[in-house]
Amino acid sequence: MCAGHEYDFNIHPGNDMAIKSLADRLQASEGTSTGSGGVMLPGQGKFGVVISKIPVMQSGLKVIFNENLPDYELSFCRSHDELTLLQLRRAVLVVADISGEIAHPRAVCERYYSLMTQYRDIHWVFMVSDSLYPLAVELLIRPESSLISESEPVNRLIEVICAGSRAAEQISRTLFAGDEDSDFASYHSAAMLTLSERKVLRLLAKGWGINQIAALLKKSNKTISAQKNSAMRRLSLRSNAEMYAWINSAQGMQELNINSAYGEQMEWKKIVQPAMSPS
Repeated sequence: MCAGHEYDFNIHPGNDMAIKSLADRLQASEGTSTGSGGVMLPGQGKFGVVISKIPVMQSGLKVIFNENLPDYELSFCRSHDELTLLQLRRAVLVVADISGEIAHPRAVCERYYSLMTQYRDIHWVFMVSDSLYPLAVELLIRPESSLISESEPVNRLIEVICAGSRAAEQISRTLFAGDEDSDFASYHSAAMLTLSERKVLRLLAKGWGINQIAALLKKSNKTISAQKNSAMRRLSLRSNAEMYAWINSAQGMQELNINSAYGEQMEWKKIVQPAMSPS
């Protein structure tokens, strides 16, 4: 059952109204839970895990599932370190809140990446803050995962969960578009580009297409497109024309370490030759 309600608060309790709404719904649903850390909802064959270090987030997600997805049996963890083998073997869904302050964000994302490669039957839904968006695109986009914004409306989270594998490798429009007033819009330098984004832009500068880059880097087309668009977003580039103009600019060539937009360098020859050699 995936019939949802239109709520007036977002997923993440970032303001008093959201926290109050979540708390009110939690109070109304008392008697259906056994407390944090154990199985909390009666299920009918589907098992899911919610990971969040924020108690009110756990409470809010419990209510959302209870009202909209009652066929799920849930357990709750504060971090990925608390996941057990039994949970991972049973789960068909993991909702992980990786927003807010994280001490070692790359290590956390790398750990989730490792788990996804081991447990590919699980649909991994990551709730991501704007500050972690570039890292999430680099490490967490896989055929088993979906990225949504921490400020996404509740009904969108429900849609992603109900879509299951059809929502895999998706990035929510809230994250994809971003706010024009966000800090990313003020960057005109490539100093913040990730290594993966640099690789994609440099191959685009050499005339490679998305399909070719995906094959070379052994990633999906959606992942390569997401990395390209993430780089464009933080460079404040609004079109492919602006992207190629930046690549051909003195700053772009310097930042990406290329002599010209379509010139060849030895490092690319070393990459291309084994990749294009006949099997």
